[in-house]
Amino acid sequence: MTAPPLDVLVVGAGPTGLTLAGQLRAHGASVRIIDRQADRVHESRALAIQPRTLEVLAPLGITPALIERGNPAVRLQMHAGGRVSTVRLFDIGIDDTAYPFLLFVSQAETEAVLGEHLAGRGLSVERNTELVTFHAGDDGVACTLRRIDGTVEQVRAGYLAGCDGAQSTVRRGAGIPFTGGAYPQTFALADLEVDGNLEPGAGHAFMGSGGVLFFFPLGRPATWRMLAIRADPHDEQDVSLDELQAIADTFTRGAVQLRDPVWLTAFRIHHRHATRYRAGRVFLAGDAAHVHSPAGAQGMNTGIQDAHNLGWKLALVSRGLADAALLDSYAAERLPVGRFVLRFTDRAATVATSTNPLARFARGHVAPRLAPLALRVRPVRAAAFRTISQLGIRYRHSPAVTDGPAAPRRGPKAGDRLPDAPVARGGQPTTLHEALAAPGFHLLLCGPWDQWRHAQHLPGSYPGLLTVHHLSPSPAPGVLHDVGRQALTRLGVTSTAHFLVRPDGHIGYRAGGTDVFGLERYLTRWLPQTSTVTQPASQADGWQTH
Repeated sequence: MTAPPLDVLVVGAGPTGLTLAGQLRAHGASVRIIDRQADRVHESRALAIQPRTLEVLAPLGITPALIERGNPAVRLQMHAGGRVSTVRLFDIGIDDTAYPFLLFVSQAETEAVLGEHLAGRGLSVERNTELVTFHAGDDGVACTLRRIDGTVEQVRAGYLAGCDGAQSTVRRGAGIPFTGGAYPQTFALADLEVDGNLEPGAGHAFMGSGGVLFFFPLGRPATWRMLAIRADPHDEQDVSLDELQAIADTFTRGAVQLRDPVWLTAFRIHHRHATRYRAGRVFLAGDAAHVHSPAGAQGMNTGIQDAHNLGWKLALVSRGLADAALLDSYAAERLPVGRFVLRFTDRAATVATSTNPLARFARGHVAPRLAPLALRVRPVRAAAFRTISQLGIRYRHSPAVTDGPAAPRRGPKAGDRLPDAPVARGGQPTTLHEALAAPGFHLLLCGPWDQWRHAQHLPGSYPGLLTVHHLSPSPAPGVLHDVGRQALTRLGVTSTAHFLVRPDGHIGYRAGGTDVFGLERYLTRWLPQTSTVTQPASQADGWQTH
């Protein structure tokens, strides 16, 4: 049978779906993205972007726009018992990134920036369009779409990606269970202005026996985001400013005054996880695969990184450039991450909301004293920040990563994220991530550049798909000059080694020395050699890094 006319149909145009469509487009796949809603969200909703998410969005060229619209926060103030303790965020443990901060920016702004990026590449969200039914076969997915005017369209795609939220039509149609439950508490959320002694640009947590009250520096559409537990968990009425003020008075002893709310809402928090992320040619990502507490600002970030992981794999397999077995690595890599985030956020939410008398006492009297002390211990703080920032996510047990012979003892292993570091190219300063940002695989040859002549044939076997870089402590034409040896040190390289970096910035293969036989076997396994590769649409569009 003929190949499907469309590589991937993406259902859902939230941050996850928009990111997935951007990744597919950047790697040359044909894609359509639909959403049943008439417009993108205009409420703030998810409001924080982690350092790793800023990294994965940077090759699309949109991270600068997000930073311009957001509020980088580097400290959290903990208020309890009349005392204020300041904890610096991401001041240790994440020195290998260009984005050592938590960016507060509303989901509305995030979706706007992602949507503008797609529109600039000739791809628009098809709104007021819903997926009615689909049938997945061995050679594609037959989908029935319906628009708001009743028009019905039959679409055949190679793959279907469900990024359509907790009530996912795709997940239900694929018969994938969504196990879990909901917390008993009801939460109040508001974007508003606050008068009082709240230090600008910092996050604030007011701790008490009844829970925790948060204020986050949002900027737009209001200066502050307030998050708290409602006094009555069974209250189904709309949230009012008077109710929020009463909650704030309880935690702050009347120290802050709330005014000019832009958005007020009440919501319940669910903790659910799909039992699998794939059913044949159907994939799940984002809230369609996992929903959890907002603790630690992990939800939207995990979804965006699901899309970042899945996009290049679907694109390369659809274009015939990668073995179809590569798609099995998506669930193998991302499902454990989803489970970890669910456990992590569940524990944090339980600690913050439990009505157990012992928990209430610990929250109101013990935690305010011990938490600042614990965070003064550098290894504890470094590990905490590494986890929250999502820079520590790794895929060492993935079937699609391999440690070769004589691999460096120190530094990242196969499956780990490639650390960033300052380097120079042609005498101009840049970073390792910027140098390796273009779509495709990147081979990093570490050590004296003149020892790698026998590896020069590799790009010819994978034209348009593999780029070779030399990382050397000595300057030379065309070489990435590791001026301060930070890059080589972070990679654990003392003499020579080579790293194959996947399109998602994780190390697919690494080995010591200059023998690339193991690397060639790895490439042969996952990427069929070809002398004719269709130019990715991203390059045809004049794709640029920023």
